[in-house]
Amino acid sequence: MLAEKVIKSPPLGRVKPGFRSLGEGSGVGHRERTLTGIYGGSFNPIHNAHVRLAMNILRMAQLDEVWFVVSPQNPFKQNLQLLDDDKRLRLVRLALQRHPRLTACDYEFRLPRPSYMHTTLTRMSADYPDREFVLIIGADNWERFGQWYRADDILRDYRLVVYPRQGSPVDAQSLPPNVQLVDTPLINMSSTDIRQRIRLGRSIRRMVPKAVAEAIEHEGLYL
Repeated sequence: MLAEKVIKSPPLGRVKPGFRSLGEGSGVGHRERTLTGIYGGSFNPIHNAHVRLAMNILRMAQLDEVWFVVSPQNPFKQNLQLLDDDKRLRLVRLALQRHPRLTACDYEFRLPRPSYMHTTLTRMSADYPDREFVLIIGADNWERFGQWYRADDILRDYRLVVYPRQGSPVDAQSLPPNVQLVDTPLINMSSTDIRQRIRLGRSIRRMVPKAVAEAIEHEGLYL
């Protein structure tokens, strides 16, 4: 049986190999830090396209690892279709157990609600000084990035990687220098469709990792 892995707050675990050297002007001289992609989402549930996307971005953006930051339920805006935080986190761990460079992360579970990515990034940077965090977002989120809480500060302090989303074209020439557009394949798969298939009694085994499908079926999740 493979060991489960999860990044918690306060920080635990060892630094993984594969470091990048920061250039001058970064504020930390030439200190070497692990390049860690931050891929946030509800993952309700996680599916194969999430995993494939992260693996592609690892290679295209030359990251050392990707943390799947599971977004918690907002107590002031309840989503009745959102599975409990700990159950979604456990499904993410199951999905990633065969991918040593992909890690489940419950960091936002311990932050004030609602959670904002600026808060997540700044607190992570303080708790994990051995890492340089890179924010991973879809093109749809990039279109409305200016509406994010402290968006300018995120752009000033962090590198961003933007991946394509259907119906959200991005002009690579117009992007700021620290924002990279990666040409990942578009995969027609969504958590909404998976939840609907579960309610209709249809198979999801080709849409989610085997361990995730087994856990959902065994525990009767999303019915």
